[in-house]
Parts: sequence; C-alpha cells; structure tokens
Amino acid sequence: PSLVDIEAAARRLHALAVLTPLIENPLLNEIAGGRVFMKAEPLQRTGSFKFRGAYNFLSQIEPGARRNGVVAYSSGNHAQGVAAAAAILGIPATIVMPSDAPVMKVENTRGYGAEIVLYDRLDESREDIAAEIAVRTGATLVPPYDHPWTIAGQGTVGLEIVDQCAALNVVADAVL
Repeated sequence: PSLVDIEAAARRLHALAVLTPLIENPLLNEIAGGRVFMKAEPLQRTGSFKFRGAYNFLSQIEPGARRNGVVAYSSGNHAQGVAAAAAILGIPATIVMPSDAPVMKVENTRGYGAEIVLYDRLDESREDIAAEIAVRTGATLVPPYDHPWTIAGQGTVGLEIVDQCAALNVVADAVL
C-alpha cells in the first residue's frame, strides 16, 4: 500500500481507533543509552493494532457482499479485531481459531458476536478451513496481514508515531 492508502485508512478509522500514546520510561532509556518510545497499542480497541487492519478491510467490502459475512483465521488478536469491526459494521463474522487458543481470546471474540470454529492446529489447516467456509457461504476472507487493505489499516499506527514524534520535537533514529 502507498502512503495515500494508509492516509485513507486513517480517515476511515478516525472516529473508531484509539489514539494510543507514545510512552517513555527512564530506566529503559538508561539501558538503551538513548530515548526509547513505545506505542501503547495494548490500549487500542480489542487490545492490539490488529483492529486497525480489520476495520479498514471490512469497511471496504462492498455493501452487497457484506450480507454474506466475513471469515478469518487467528489465534486471538486478528480474531478479536475482525469480530469487533464486524460488530460495528453489522457484518456476520466467523473466526477459525485453534482449539488451544487462549480462552480469554476465544471468549472475547465470541463476545463481539462472532461464530467460532475451532480446529486442531496439529492436524488441520486454518487456511483451508477458512477457504472452505468462504466458498460454501460466500463470505469474504479477511487475511491477518497479507492483504493491502489489512496492511494499510495496520500502517495507520505509523502515521500516529510520526505525528506524535513531531509534537514531541523528536526525530526517530528507528521505528520497530
């Protein structure tokens, strides 16, 4: 995705994504020998940056296709992001999760209204299960990271970092 795509995603997310702070810790600065800032995305809606990518993706699905729902696969963060975005947009969601996923992540995903399909990660392929559901139901497959809409949404965290560094009069040597 281009900067234009990420800026468009930021506009879509503007009223929904939490503007998470950059935080600094004196002890970490001392250990690192410089200033270290951390983007507090655990404070984001659903607890991670994955909501950004999920919402940006779902918001671009054509209205007619939305009624068929979405399907995603994830052990937790993308699952919760897709489920929350689907709830906001009124789209049915099915999430393929491993049977050994953290109970809290499964319950949080279910709490957003998603249907959960559990699988055995040792013997089954989450990608194959999700693809079969998409074919059978007409649902749109929402990949966790390898789609331009997902990447652009997740990339909005970078725009915030740039703006927040500028406000602090900080020029970052690196962003990880």
